[in-house]
Parts: sequence; structure tokens; C-alpha cells
Amino acid sequence: MDDDLLPLLGIGVIEQDSTSDSEDNEDEENVTAEDGSRVTRRDTIPFDQSLPVSHSYLGDDLEDVRGRTFYEEDATLTIPVIQLPGMVLVPGQTIPLHLFHQHTVAMLKGVMDKDNTFGIVAYRYSREDGGHIIATVGTTAEIFSVKDETDDRTGLASIRVKAKGRQRFKVLESRRTATGILVCTVQILQEKTLIDALKDIRPASHCKFCCNPVNQGVINKTAVDRQGNILTSVAMFKTPQVNRFSAAYMTWWPPWVYKMYDPEAVVQSAKKELLKWNSSYKPEKLPSNVVALSYWVIQNLPLDDDLRLNLLGIDNAVQRLRFSLSIVRKCSSLCCKECNTNIASKNDVFSLSVEGPLGAYVNPQGYVHETMTLYKAQNLQLVGGPTKEHSWFPGYAWTIVQCRRCAFHMGWKFTATSKDLTPQKFFGLTRASVIPGLHQTDEEWVPVM
Repeated sequence: MDDDLLPLLGIGVIEQDSTSDSEDNEDEENVTAEDGSRVTRRDTIPFDQSLPVSHSYLGDDLEDVRGRTFYEEDATLTIPVIQLPGMVLVPGQTIPLHLFHQHTVAMLKGVMDKDNTFGIVAYRYSREDGGHIIATVGTTAEIFSVKDETDDRTGLASIRVKAKGRQRFKVLESRRTATGILVCTVQILQEKTLIDALKDIRPASHCKFCCNPVNQGVINKTAVDRQGNILTSVAMFKTPQVNRFSAAYMTWWPPWVYKMYDPEAVVQSAKKELLKWNSSYKPEKLPSNVVALSYWVIQNLPLDDDLRLNLLGIDNAVQRLRFSLSIVRKCSSLCCKECNTNIASKNDVFSLSVEGPLGAYVNPQGYVHETMTLYKAQNLQLVGGPTKEHSWFPGYAWTIVQCRRCAFHMGWKFTATSKDLTPQKFFGLTRASVIPGLHQTDEEWVPVM
């Protein structure tokens, strides 16, 4: 094996720094840029957030594939499936693949001759029989960029692929072909929508005067004297206006019950909660459609595989988003999955990619890591030295980091190779290594399961 690949595998590296990088003190001026990033120099150049999505480390010779394939909901079909450990693909998410197994390469070439669509399911090892169990819910992936090549010396083929998650499916049956490829009979899951429960009882006169209920609320009125001194301040409700929930007073239930399941109200509530989670989540940049936003939240929350699969199994976007929001409201930190040590605060999360703070990236050995970017982290130690080889973020060198308490692999520290690039440093923590936690005491962080 080439020596330059050893650091990529974590072989032969030595512990270089056992201190937490978040404790470093630097005499630099902190400035907040328009995109929410923390700029420390006046002459810095913001990182191009479109670069991570391009996956340029795979090479610039990939060929684009045109056309899109969507199957009818509830349709039953048979598709080849790739199993990936620790990877639960979400509709709308981009996934890079670098495959070397000859039968898998041949399978993907056959897929490209048809509709460019295959399935991806997660799996976990079974402690009972030593085998592995595949998930019952998966997502179709459609190839949009590909490059296959053959090594002249060995004659072995490999393929580099960029694909996009499209539709959820339920695995009905599975079997192995003679070449070991997993083929599944799946049913495309339906995206169910909730009807307007007040539609049939809403008077026609209400439709003319309807307004956005968000504009209604409490206003503060203040009385001052001639010198401008405040005499008193009184909170008053705005003048009641007719809105689409006013008809609820003609039913047994108050308006807030109907707002809980109204798509528009849930979307607005979700964006407010995400803004509380982290100010880098700009509401205007988030999806406005309830289905797209529900998938965006699932993709960018550091949930374990089981919880993410449970969310994907819900057929209604409003319920998915409400379930996700219940986790967002409870979570205040990110913890080590192995020992529950506090690693970072939720406010340290930021988006270095246009798709969000958490994205999928593949290493030279073909392992896919879902990685979340954070400004800083604690209770970590560096392992080995920094390298620019195969960096997922062009312009940054990476160093392996592990939990200081249990030595569990947590991800990487990325350091800018140029002084005029911002941010100068950040952390990339893998979703498989962290879990959201609740802060109960100064010493104890309890994971949300």
C-alpha cells in the first residue's frame, strides 16, 4: 500500500496534540459576515459554499447524465440496491460514491443503460448471528454525474458517481443474485397530504377578509411625558382580524389545534425554531414547501440511523416536521455517541455548503461519511498531522480528531491553507459519531434516543 494512503486510513499516525482546539486563544478581531460566518480578518475571502456540493475531490472529469426518473406512488418495482453502513439517504440529498467491487461496478453500468436509478438502504451488524440486517425503508438514488475507468495494470474497473436521493420506498422482499448483488422488490411510499379541516364550515365572507395569522399578536404601547420619560408601558392585543382559522370557533376545537397540523403554520414554526437553534439558518434560504423542509431538517439533524429511518417511514410531511421539531426543541448539544461526552454546542453548527451543515462525502477507500460542520468543538484530541490529500473542502487541510475521553473517532479538524480564507478553521464531525443530547448538569449530558 502506498505510504501516502496510510494517513487517510488512520494507520501509522501518532497523537500529535491532546488539547482541545476550542481552547486556543487567538488575538484576532471577530466580524460576522452577511452569510453568518465568523470572519476574523478584514481582507478574508469567504469560502465558496457551492464547492462541497460539487465534490471536486472526485475529479473534474465526471460526465453529466441527463433526465430524471420518478416512479408513481404506491408502485411496486424491483431495483438493485446498494447497502451502506451508517448512511441513511434522504430525498433531495446528494451522495457521492467511489466503488471498486467489480460486480457493483457492473451493476451501476447496467443501471445507466436503463433509468439511472438504484436504491440505497442502511444496514447494521447483528450481534446474535454476526451477519447484518438491512433497513426496511430506503431511498431511490438517481445518477446525475459519473465516470467509470479501468486500471491498465490490473484490469480492474472502478466507478465514481454523484447521485441524488429521490423517493422513499419500503422493502417488501430481498434476494441476492449469483454475483452477490442485492435486488429488492420495493413499494414507493406515498406522500400523503392533510386536507383543510375547516374548509367545509368556513363562511364565504371569511375568505374575503382573511389575513396571515402570523401578523396577529401582542403589541406594546408606551406613554411618555413631554421630556420623553416613559410613564407606563401596556401590552395590548392587536385588533382581531379574520383569518383562515377563525372558523374554528364554530367547532369543538380552538384555532391552535388546527394550526398544529396546518402546513403553512408548521413551516413558519419550523423556521423560527431553526433560527433559535442557530442564527446561520436563514429562513429565506430554507425550503418553503413543507415536504422539502421536512426532508431538509431530517438531513441536517445529527440523528442516529434508527431515528432517521423512523422519520423517513412517516408518510405525512407535517407529521415528519413536527416530530423533527420536537427533537430540535429538546436538543442543546452534541455528544460523543460512545461515552456521551459533551463535544459541541448546537450554536456552533454552521453551513459551509449550500445544502446545509450536514453533507455526505466519500473517502478514497469508498466509505461514505455524513459530516456536520462546526465552528468549534471541545474534549477532542488531534491524531496525526494535517494533510491536503483528498480534502472535501478545497483550500483546507484535515487532521483526524477523536474523543479525548474514549478515543472514539469523531471526525476531522479542517485548517485553511491560506491566511485570507475564512473561516480559518472548523470541525467536521461525522453523524455516526455524535448524538443530540440534553444538558442536565455541568457534568452529565444525556443523549436523546
